[in-house]
Formats: sequence, C-alpha cells, structure tokens
Amino acid sequence: MTKVDRFSDPAQITLKGVQAAAELIRGAVLQTPCLPAPKLSLLTGADVYVKYENMQVTGAFKERGALVKLDSLTPEERKRGVIAVSAGNHAQGVAYHAGRLGIPATIVMPVLTPFVKISATRAFGAEVVLAGNTLAEAKAEADRLANERALVWVHPYDDKHVIHGQGTIGLEMLEAQPDLDVLIVPVGGGGLIAGIAVAAKAIKPDIEVIGVETVLYPGMWGALKGKEVRCEGATIAEGIAVRDIGLLTQEVVKTHVDDIILATESTLEQAINAYLTQLRTIAEGAGAAGLAGLLTDPKRFSGKKVGLVLCGGNIDPRLLSKIVVRELARDGKLVSIRIDTPDRPGVLGEIATVIGDLQGNVVDVAHHRLFLNVPAKGATLDVSFEAFDRAHGEEIVSALRERDFTVRHLEISERID
Repeated sequence: MTKVDRFSDPAQITLKGVQAAAELIRGAVLQTPCLPAPKLSLLTGADVYVKYENMQVTGAFKERGALVKLDSLTPEERKRGVIAVSAGNHAQGVAYHAGRLGIPATIVMPVLTPFVKISATRAFGAEVVLAGNTLAEAKAEADRLANERALVWVHPYDDKHVIHGQGTIGLEMLEAQPDLDVLIVPVGGGGLIAGIAVAAKAIKPDIEVIGVETVLYPGMWGALKGKEVRCEGATIAEGIAVRDIGLLTQEVVKTHVDDIILATESTLEQAINAYLTQLRTIAEGAGAAGLAGLLTDPKRFSGKKVGLVLCGGNIDPRLLSKIVVRELARDGKLVSIRIDTPDRPGVLGEIATVIGDLQGNVVDVAHHRLFLNVPAKGATLDVSFEAFDRAHGEEIVSALRERDFTVRHLEISERID
C-alpha cells in the first residue's frame, strides 16, 4: 500500500472503534431490523436479507456517524457550534442530533436543493444557508462561515468518527444474520462501506463486501481499479453522486472491500420499484443501489446469503410515482399506442370496446385533429391502457390492427397530456 498521511491511515478505523460507536448511539439511534426478503430472493436467485435504514427518524443511516462525531466534540467546540455541507441526508442527520444535544448547527445547502429537504433540515432546528448552485459552490460559502464563526466541521464521510458510526450497521447485520455470505453496500464518498467493511471483516474474515456506485459517478470503482474516471451527469441516485471520494475512505476500501459494481440508471429505477412493489417499502436512488448491484449481476450471487443495506428512503413522491409508471411500461403492463383513425362518430367507442372486451383497462386518451401529418378528415388517438403482461398487451394491439386501425407503440416520453 502507498504511504498515506495520518489523516488517511486506514489503521485508524477499527472494530473496537465501531463497537464503541455502537455503545454510544444505543438508545439514540434506532437499531433497524435486518429481515429476510423472500420476494427479492425469487427475483434475484440469492437468499436476500434487507437492513431497513429508511426507518431512522431522518429516513437514512447518516444519523449514526453524525451522532458519533458530535459526541466527540469538546465542551468549547459544542458551544461554538458545527457546520456541514449537504443537499440531503447528512444535513438532516447533523441537524437532528445537534438539536438533541443542544449544539448550534449551520447547514449550507445549494440553492437548488428541493424545498422538502430544506424544510426538513430547518424543522430539526438547524440554521440553513442557501448558497451556490452546486455542492462545491456551497462548500466555498461554508468554508467562509466556518472561518468567520470558528465552527467545527462535520464531514459527511472522510472522518474516523463518522466512519465508526456508519460501521455499526455491519455489527447489527451480522448480529441479526451471522451466516451472511455477502454484504452489498451503496457507495458515495465511502464512509458507509468503509465502516461496514472493517467491522464485518474483523468479525467474519471470509465475508464478501461489495460496493455499488452509479455508472455516472464511479469514483471509488476507479480508485479500487487504479483507473481514471469521469464523474458527472444527472442521476436518480443523487445521494451517492460524489465527485470527490474520501482520502481515508478510499484507503479503507482498497484494504477491506472485495469489489465495486456499477449500476445503470434503469437498474436503479428497477430496484426502487422492486422495493416499493415487492417489499412495500420506500427507497431513494442511493438507498436502492445495493439491490441494483444485485440485479446487475445476479449470477454472481446466486444461492448466496446476501445482506442489502437499504440506506435511505428520502425520495420525492413525484419522482417515485414517475418511476412506478416507467417500470409498468418496461414490464409491458402499461401500454401506450398511437392510432390513426377516420374522424367519424363512434370510432373511440369501437376502440375502447376492443380493448375492454379483451380485459384491457383504458387509463388515458388524447384525441388529436390538428397534427399536420393527419388527413383533414382523420384524427389521431393516443391511448394508454393496462394489461396483465406484455403478451396480453400485444394481443390487444393485434386485435386493433385486425380492425384495420394503424397502430404504433409510443415511448412514455412521446405521450401527449
């Protein structure tokens, strides 16, 4: 291993440190359940267990590390207060426990942060400062405030106290399910997987620890593989969209983590939908990344006892509903078609009857007469209907074509409201 400075020495992160953190947070942070998920086992071919960190007060695991860091402060540091930069879960974790401990907290968030996250952070008692359009710009303002007010930084991942706090998840998973073969963990800056890997490998040296990043932000994958990568783009897993991974965390990952899987955006959507429809629980994009990794390479984990960390559930309800609709379309259970018709009375009723007689359920109709590519005496209908499955949807489309209607399938983005 290359020489590192004392701040990025992975020897700082120990099982003893994680165990001490577990005692410290006991009673203040929920010990979430780690339960079997038979429906996910059927879906993936692995024996799946899920750690439900979306059940925390703030909806995510970040409370653990935040509390351990806050508890490490001296009385003088507590009086001065703390500062953090975050657009989501770290902000709420710091705000919540700082409020509980009577520590003034300032959270700097980008101005484009969704209002629901801003209001939730303020509700926990923190001062929220909006600055910049990106986390990097927000951090510049936080640096200024930290120097001006002598505030103590609470880093989201590259801090030994934070890492020890996140590692308590690994202790709890192996306490609940000691015979797990693999832990699959979402990776952003690396604090979560670093803590879990150190704890898990110390308790059970032969256990595999696998990280999952989005293909758009493969920073830890690049560090582990020794490859240059680009981290950019809009991702549904914004909680792990980290350009600058931790110095300390990457050294721990190189030592203790077996591999990193890269998940596509569509697979992340599939994982979010599976948590909702199969387990009746909510996962944000980052929270669903572990399952997305399993879905990316199911043969690799077939027959193994796999623990997934559902690390957060703070997703915009509108985004969640959009994902559900998109997954119905991908599965062929929601079919959108465009039909060219003569502009005469009764045509819409005829089409609806064909669909209804075959037990399809029409959910949306848009009637267009003004398209220039439609004859003056013609019309175009965009119809969306529910089907049992893809084969059933094709049966209905075939029946419409047999009635001499010109039918073509539409992508969701083509539908006109």
